This record gives sequence, C-alpha cells and structure tokens, in this order.
Amino acid sequence: MRIGIGIDAHRLVPERPLILGGVTIPHELGLLGHSDADVLTHAIMDALLGAAALGDIGQHFPPSDEAYRDANSLDLLTCVMALLTDRGYRVGNIDAVIVAQAPKLAGYLPKMREILARVMAVDADRVSIKATTTEKMGYEGRGEGISAQAVALVEAVDD
Repeated sequence: MRIGIGIDAHRLVPERPLILGGVTIPHELGLLGHSDADVLTHAIMDALLGAAALGDIGQHFPPSDEAYRDANSLDLLTCVMALLTDRGYRVGNIDAVIVAQAPKLAGYLPKMREILARVMAVDADRVSIKATTTEKMGYEGRGEGISAQAVALVEAVDD
C-alpha cells in the first residue's frame, strides 16, 4: 500500500462555471483555470499520482499545452487511472475536503462521491468527500477562491 497527498486551489471569478468533483454547482462565480479548474478532482489526481510516485498533474497535463484548455477534469482523472493501472495499482480509498466559504456544498457531496467513484472504478464507500469553511479567514473565507486537499491510498494489484 502507498499513500499520497494532493492539494489544489483556484481563484473564483465571474462568467465561469463552478465544477467540483464533476458536479456543476449553481453559483455566481466559478473557478479560473486552464482546464475546468475542478479543484477537488485535481487534488485527488495529485494524491493518486503522488501515491504511485508518478509526479503531479502539472507534469502530465501542463497548463502550457493548449490540448488541455477547458479540459474536463474527469477525463484527466480517467488518464490518471490508466497510469495507475499500467503501474499495477488500484485505488484503496480517497479522503478529500473542499475548503469554501460559499456556496454550501453538503447537498452536492453524495453526487460528487458517486461520479468520482465511478471514474476511479471503486465503490462509493471508498471515496470520502467533506466540505468546510474557514470561518471567513483567508482567501477562501473572503470568497476569493476555493481549495481542496486529498489523501489517496493505492494498493498493488496481485498478478
């Protein structure tokens, strides 16, 4: 078994959709990024890549590459899963947290779990997603951005 950690953050801006864990959430602001800026999925991808010592998402999907402009992060997660499979790993479990003052996310967490579990080919009970605020402290608390952190456990697949 191997463990990895991932962290991502993006600025909130007008005229962008807010996508977290593959779910589009109604909000007046969305996350700015080269891809769809899904911080939750990005943090999970980095945790998975880290657990397998495969670098980070910037190495695999560089923002300088126009092929990834407006990319769907779930498609990128599918690519990460292929890398893990090629290296002989499968997902043991994921534990992630989204840090955002607004909008309220609790009602969307089950759908995020379902979508992410499906893409990672695991049961949803292996994917934990939580949301918290910073009590109005820091850039998340001021509504300037959203961040996410994730821990991934990957297991070697027996041949």
